[in-house]
Amino acid sequence: MEHIFYALGLHMHQPPDNLALLIETNDWEAQQIIKCYERAARYAHQYKDVACFHIGFSGVLLAQFLDPKIVDRYRKYVDIPQMLEMYRSAKNIEIIGMGFYHPLFPVIPKEDWDEQLKQGKEIVEKIFHQSPKGFWPSEMAFSMEMIPSLQKAGYTYAVIDHVHVKPKDPNQKMDCFAPYKARFENAQITIIPRNRDLSNAQESGLSEKWFLTESAKKIQECPSTQTRRLITTWSDGENGGWFRQIDEAAGFFGYFFAPLAQAIREKRTNLQFIKISDFIKNTPKMDEAIVRTGAWNVASTSGFDFSQWNGSESQKKAINALFETSKKYWNTVNQKGSLRIDQRARLRKAHQIILDAETSCYLFWGDAWIPKIYEKLNHANQLLS
Repeated sequence: MEHIFYALGLHMHQPPDNLALLIETNDWEAQQIIKCYERAARYAHQYKDVACFHIGFSGVLLAQFLDPKIVDRYRKYVDIPQMLEMYRSAKNIEIIGMGFYHPLFPVIPKEDWDEQLKQGKEIVEKIFHQSPKGFWPSEMAFSMEMIPSLQKAGYTYAVIDHVHVKPKDPNQKMDCFAPYKARFENAQITIIPRNRDLSNAQESGLSEKWFLTESAKKIQECPSTQTRRLITTWSDGENGGWFRQIDEAAGFFGYFFAPLAQAIREKRTNLQFIKISDFIKNTPKMDEAIVRTGAWNVASTSGFDFSQWNGSESQKKAINALFETSKKYWNTVNQKGSLRIDQRARLRKAHQIILDAETSCYLFWGDAWIPKIYEKLNHANQLLS
């Protein structure tokens, strides 16, 4: 008899200073977005007996939550410190880590990976008092080369779009409802395939009846000798009208999550929510997989390349400028000779600005936001001079 488990994940991110910009320029949108963050914690407490899920916050969003000015400006909608306490006390939420500034790791300099991971993990530990074991790659942009850095940072698993995961044994059929091991050089990590089709439905709108029927169908179409199957869905948690519905009964939590949790509570389904870390503990044997470099699908793009972020000439030029400035920083750090205290401070500040310039949003919005990259790199270059 198969046991079907469900790992539900939500990804939360705002680019640097965006919460301040929203409350100043679009109060209605600011209200919609901030309530998405509060709603997740509240529903976790409401269904703590039967439900659990995973939340990934970018470090730069968490930093904005700690800003006293942001706390004060948003208090009319949400008490942010109280919201964070609700997350801390919700034992059925597994906090997932990511790069601090929400970078596309395969697109930025490798030399900057460790610091993005370190800072991203530190702010999660500071706010939530738990060390994340799971990693969410921003925009699902992943490559096998990331595995040593992820292991070094203390991550034990990563969520990967299932279309990029392939069994290492060519004679094996892909099971997108089972975890895999992936190895690169002397490092390894557990790979959790995120079902793209079901996740796309989660992002746009679905009912618990549709989900139960469709997920059962997909499991039947993917037979396995494993008796424990893991359905993993993941989407943004604050983008789109489905999540931003002020009328909760018509949105994700009221229309889908609560009815599904209620169905489980009333034993009308055999599906069970589970934390990924708990599922892994009870899965001692995993096949090995290879992950093809790629991202998730955005609009008309497949995710098999990074064209949404590096497809245009202006995007490519901005990325080259980023690599040049990062290289300049690392050359300065690695040069022989001692540096004065003030020079070291300038170097640290320059590197922080470079990491900020690696925020994926600056590339995602193309020509509208690319100038932000140059603005930050110009500042960093002045400090490096």
